[in-house]
Amino acid sequence: QVQLVESGGGLVQPGGSLKLSCAASGRVLAINTMGWYRQAPGLQRELVAIILSDDTIRYADFVKGRFTISRDNAKNTVALQMNSLESEDEGTYYCNAQTGVSRGRINYWGQGTQVTVSS
Repeated sequence: QVQLVESGGGLVQPGGSLKLSCAASGRVLAINTMGWYRQAPGLQRELVAIILSDDTIRYADFVKGRFTISRDNAKNTVALQMNSLESEDEGTYYCNAQTGVSRGRINYWGQGTQVTVSS
């Protein structure tokens, strides 16, 4: 089992910045991919950014260079720096960690942290 705890959400004005952090515990040596997803009310959860085990980074198209994901394997953490936030970025942001591959892949999720963009 892997446990994930997020922090850093909150209220920010349009154009502002927030940094989300996620700390993993438990079977951390089994983690390969870590990343962030988000879900707005009434919509499906969607990928924001992930870091693979080989440090390859993938961003959703809507990030448009505004967000930066980083990972500290020594501390078992992953962070998401979000700049130039827009109202469309509102939602609950979830930290994700994956263990295993193919049919043996298991997804773990944090409890979610709320991001509100409003003036």
